[in-house]
Amino acid sequence: MFRSLVILLALAVAPLAMSLGMNLGMSPAMGQALMNPASLTEQAPPVYKVKFDTSKGSFEIQVHRDWAPAGADRFYNLVKNGFFDNTRFFRVVSGFMVQFGLHGDPNVSAQWRQARIRDDQVKQSNTRGMVTFATAGPNTRTTQVFINFGDNNRLDGMGFAPFGQVVSGMNVVDALYSGYGEGAPGGNGPEQGRIQQEGNAYLTKDFAKLDYIKKATIEP
Repeated sequence: MFRSLVILLALAVAPLAMSLGMNLGMSPAMGQALMNPASLTEQAPPVYKVKFDTSKGSFEIQVHRDWAPAGADRFYNLVKNGFFDNTRFFRVVSGFMVQFGLHGDPNVSAQWRQARIRDDQVKQSNTRGMVTFATAGPNTRTTQVFINFGDNNRLDGMGFAPFGQVVSGMNVVDALYSGYGEGAPGGNGPEQGRIQQEGNAYLTKDFAKLDYIKKATIEP
């Protein structure tokens, strides 16, 4: 009976993953991989670059694994498997930071909500252009990432460990739409809980001006 249940679950997830791939412009294999976070644990190269093609233009992030190994590995696997493609810059606070990394499909978000990675030691400072995983407390990092607009070194002592840096196109990052401000309930921006529950349908309907990532690619 247990084996039959496992088979039924596998048959149910496979069409969902294929549908995800078609809906978000990724291959069915990528869609299926994103439904299984535990399988995406490849170690990143010591240094690598990621190109982000966005609705405002392109920018590049260079990642240094020795700055924050767990963060660099997680970011590498997310990019390589298309996680950030067609996702919104949902929290843009002028002078502070821009945040992204909530998936456009609620089914994918549900799989990653508890896919936490351990904390890294803070070796770099959260200065302008530095890229860091968001966290809700010790060892709670999942998929949300932010880019610092200014010098936010006060975050260093709170455990926010930068793993990379914008090396070109920071003017594009600066230009990302910030009119909604801080997220709800503290501001007029999107509510993160609703993004996780409703995905891009919620954001395109109620926050249509948000800029978005067309595609993120690991550069050769």
